[in-house]
Amino acid sequence: MRKNSIKNIRINAEVQRELSVIIRELKDPRIGIMTSVTAVEVTPDLKYCKAYISVLGDEEVKKETIEGLKSAAGFIRRSLAKNINLRNTPELKFVIDESIEYGMKMDKLINDLHQDDEE
Repeated sequence: MRKNSIKNIRINAEVQRELSVIIRELKDPRIGIMTSVTAVEVTPDLKYCKAYISVLGDEEVKKETIEGLKSAAGFIRRSLAKNINLRNTPELKFVIDESIEYGMKMDKLINDLHQDDEE
């Protein structure tokens, strides 16, 4: 199975959907309220999964959220195995996704430039 095959794209989407639901239901106080799964990459052999997590807050909140997710990785993986019927349940790796904050920062810079041009 190639990395960008239709089957792999569908598996990525399903894993992302289920991870979002599972993370939302976690009761760990370290995990921030505004935590979302922005993307998921499952390897073609279904052994590993890299989940990109977006957290709204400062660096301390992001660090605590990743620590909370890493400590709950076993529970999350077991819940994922119950909800998705895959040959192998992938080992999870959580990565902070900075793209939303970067986009907001660039949007603010562009808006500031437009306001300067109007003045």
